[in-house]
Amino acid sequence: MRARRGIGSTLLLTLVALLWISPLALLLVTALRPLSDFIAHGPLSWPDEFTMTNFSDAWRIGNFKATYTNSATLLILKVPIGVFLSAMLAYALAKLRIRFGVAIMYTVFLGLTIPIYITIVPVFVMMRGLGATDSLIGLVGPYLAFGIPFEVLILQSFFRQIPDEIMEAARIDGAGAWRTFLTIVLPLSAPALITVLILDGVATWNEFLFALILLNSDANKTIPVGLLNFQGQFSNNSTGLAAGILIAVVPILIAYTVLQRWIVGGLTAGATKG
Repeated sequence: MRARRGIGSTLLLTLVALLWISPLALLLVTALRPLSDFIAHGPLSWPDEFTMTNFSDAWRIGNFKATYTNSATLLILKVPIGVFLSAMLAYALAKLRIRFGVAIMYTVFLGLTIPIYITIVPVFVMMRGLGATDSLIGLVGPYLAFGIPFEVLILQSFFRQIPDEIMEAARIDGAGAWRTFLTIVLPLSAPALITVLILDGVATWNEFLFALILLNSDANKTIPVGLLNFQGQFSNNSTGLAAGILIAVVPILIAYTVLQRWIVGGLTAGATKG
């Protein structure tokens, strides 16, 4: 009976996995087939031949050389700063006795409830007043404001699971709050930190709304905004559009494939007490 249940569960999970990956497989096949074959036989047919021309055309139309550079630059600028600031705040809320700690914590978490859409106008007006529009540096501030609450939520939950005895031992040895944070808390929290780095990196790479509102010139556009170039040129070219989408999402797919165990481990590490 157990063997039959195991086989049934395996078959069911295999079916679910095939259904889950089918859109990506269809996207890949579409990107590798000529447009004429796509029009003649439809999207669900197996192509008679394959071509890489769609990718070269999509790279040129989407200006991916510039958008990849801009997205990578923004990733390098924003993610380390956001994770470090979030780790400091989470450490203070979880392990230090600070005045109004509970009020500060709930104020930070209140940021999770604010829809990004209602902040578009005030953020744009503020950034324009600061002269920070059409600048990758100008995006760092809004990205930090909306990214830190979620990162603090994950990190402070993990930090609370670190035994207080370790912190007390460090204080007895003469370590201050900063030294304890840098030499003990951060190394012990590697799974959670890597998880936050990955999730924040993916969110930064995919962010569209603020980049669309604050960036104007083609030289500063990020990948999500650059994909808008396909609206005119590839409005009837489904194979070229599929190639452009694949070019945009390849780094994210690789990151999730390689680092998925860190994501799962980091999210669940602080959920139980050891």
